[in-house]
Amino acid sequence: MRKMMPAVFITLATLAFSWWAWPQLPERVVTHWGANGQPNGWSSPAFAAFLMPGIMALLTLIFAALPNIDPLKKNYEFHGSVYFLLVNVVIGFTAVVQVLVIGSALGWPIDINATLPVLLGALFLFIGNLLPRIRPNWFMGIRTPWTLSSERVWRKTHRVGGYAFTLAGLVFIGLAFLPTGRKNTIVMLALVIPIVLWPVVYSYLEWRREKEEGGTVGNPTAP
Repeated sequence: MRKMMPAVFITLATLAFSWWAWPQLPERVVTHWGANGQPNGWSSPAFAAFLMPGIMALLTLIFAALPNIDPLKKNYEFHGSVYFLLVNVVIGFTAVVQVLVIGSALGWPIDINATLPVLLGALFLFIGNLLPRIRPNWFMGIRTPWTLSSERVWRKTHRVGGYAFTLAGLVFIGLAFLPTGRKNTIVMLALVIPIVLWPVVYSYLEWRREKEEGGTVGNPTAP
């Protein structure tokens, strides 16, 4: 649980910030923006203030419990530091999004449509850097029937996945410097979706290749 303390602290700090901001929020808080950059979703002050901290608290509890119930628990001896680093960063990312949304509702000079793609891109870059270091497990990484059937396929897929997520992150960041518009969003999705799906396809192709070459296909284990 000690390794989850940053996530716990971030969650409590986000809750404190939301509690402070709650009485100052307008009657309707913008919580969603369309592809054209215009608001198209609103929530009540209480919902906007406390939904995200509640989700963060639930995720923190779930992430803390997952390594203990993973059938491949022994692999956390090799990648436990990566797992908890990723968990804490995801919770931190969620906290930043909450601050941006609430800050925008309070009138802070925040351009959500420019900031969020940069943050999302940075998160993808971070994940791309960590993916090759993740060992086989049931809760984190590119978990397909083929990666979970072969440690070799898992290893090669996560190497490719690291490049794919890095490229997707650069696309997201590049989007922030383009004028807001539906066409740009469609172009971004047209680029990112195939990039992210490619490691899934690759895992199947590698599994087929291993099978055809007579390799041993079975549950991956830590070396």
